[in-house]
Amino acid sequence: MTQSIYKTPTGEAEMHAIYDQKLAKLNLPYESITLDTSFGHTHVLQFGPPAAPPLVLLHGGNSINPLNLGWLKPLLTRYRVYAPDTIGHPGKSAPTRISPRDDSYGRWLVELLDALGLEQTAIMGGSYGAGILLKTAVTAPNRISKAILFIPSGIVSIPMKTMGSMLWGLAAYKIAPSPDRLKRIMQPMFLDNPIDPEVEQITEAVFRLTIIETAMPKNVTQAELADFHAPTLVIAAGDDRLFPATAVTNRAPELFPNLVAAETIPGASHYLAPRYHAELNERCLAFLEMDQ
Repeated sequence: MTQSIYKTPTGEAEMHAIYDQKLAKLNLPYESITLDTSFGHTHVLQFGPPAAPPLVLLHGGNSINPLNLGWLKPLLTRYRVYAPDTIGHPGKSAPTRISPRDDSYGRWLVELLDALGLEQTAIMGGSYGAGILLKTAVTAPNRISKAILFIPSGIVSIPMKTMGSMLWGLAAYKIAPSPDRLKRIMQPMFLDNPIDPEVEQITEAVFRLTIIETAMPKNVTQAELADFHAPTLVIAAGDDRLFPATAVTNRAPELFPNLVAAETIPGASHYLAPRYHAELNERCLAFLEMDQ
């Protein structure tokens, strides 16, 4: 039997309760459905007018969907948004991990698009979710009408110094959990910005209740994306220590045949502070509404 990411059934229930609390905090109407895929059941949140253009939103790894959706509320009312809980990560989809190193996540998302009846759609992914978007671009390039990748994995690797520091911090935290050690692990993602108490609460729960995913989606190659011609927007965070902006924006033109822009939000870290959310949404809306 495949191991669950949750350490105990009680922990899974606690994580779901936190999920529901953060979802209610969005204060937006939504629908909740669960669909079957060959990788396991997948829970999907749906927002916005049913007749509006579709947009699939893919959230970050080792986190919960409602947290990332809070960054993107303007999109949730302008588009028919489908926001799946990433399988094998905290949320209400199957808690069984699949590999981010092969094409599994691309095949999972294609199966999900089939189940949703979406022949072609715009897709937006942040951090780990951007890596899943890229897996889909390789697996089924014609299923994506437009692509937005922000603070993206899958383009460049986390610098060894940053990765080593975070893994060492995680090992120390496992031995002796404490609020100070948790903050030290999280600090590279916030830098000089205050650590959001809500993010700290969720991260503490994820560390305590689940088995952390430490592998990131494998970087795509130019050859793998040769058949991917959807208009693409890449948005990096200027002070992102996980996926440095200069490395991301330098490599993007080499990868994407139809790159519209590779932009940077100056001063932003990997976890976008609330003061950057409006800028992120403005850039995304302008791209999505642009005729190609």
